[in-house]
Amino acid sequence: MRLSRFFVNTPLTLGDIELPEQIAHYMGRVLRLPAGAEVQLFDGSGFEFLGSISEITKKRLTVTLTEQIAGLPESPLHTHLGQGLARGEKMDFVIQKATELGVNEITPLVTERCEVRLSDERADKRLLHWQQVAISACEQSGRTKIPVIHAPIVLDDWLVHVQADLKLMLHPMAESIESYTKPSSLALLIGPEGGFSDNEIAKAKQHAFQSIRLGHRVLRTETAPIVALTLAQQLWGDFSA
Repeated sequence: MRLSRFFVNTPLTLGDIELPEQIAHYMGRVLRLPAGAEVQLFDGSGFEFLGSISEITKKRLTVTLTEQIAGLPESPLHTHLGQGLARGEKMDFVIQKATELGVNEITPLVTERCEVRLSDERADKRLLHWQQVAISACEQSGRTKIPVIHAPIVLDDWLVHVQADLKLMLHPMAESIESYTKPSSLALLIGPEGGFSDNEIAKAKQHAFQSIRLGHRVLRTETAPIVALTLAQQLWGDFSA
């Protein structure tokens, strides 16, 4: 039987742990897990902690952790996804699936043709939401390390600061991804729903980004990163292990 698995945003140790209010409410009030229920917790350190609920009250939930085990290994390929901002559930989908595929960092990008514009207040709320999407994807997929979801920034700033052995962006008339040698880190640049402008493509090339294609069909902004990350993990990561 698969144990209920939860991320706890506080360092875990063996013994009795009183859980933070939000996760305690979710486990005790939403899922209605009873005292004695076995659980599996992780804190982003790379370890899993096994135990059971030892006490539930209206104000707190305590778990007794009895075993610490190594979590699933991360992919040897460090990936940073720069994703043009997409509307609503499309961005959630990208973050969820990219997390399941082993991405290490995601930066939402504001580009010339973005159909999404976020005020500072909305950007903060969306960032918290995206971080929770990534956490939920880790809980489901078995990952023990949460990818970093950066605050949205303009494309020009990201191009200047992103570091990787290999930098790739999608273009339907470019080379196949198989033509590149194995890197230890990858920066992957995906355009928004309206695509990149010629000016943005030129700037990306100035910052060492090389173009790749994923077959002959044009993929949607939420489809392209999933396909590219899958191929990258197959070629250079842990899908062939």
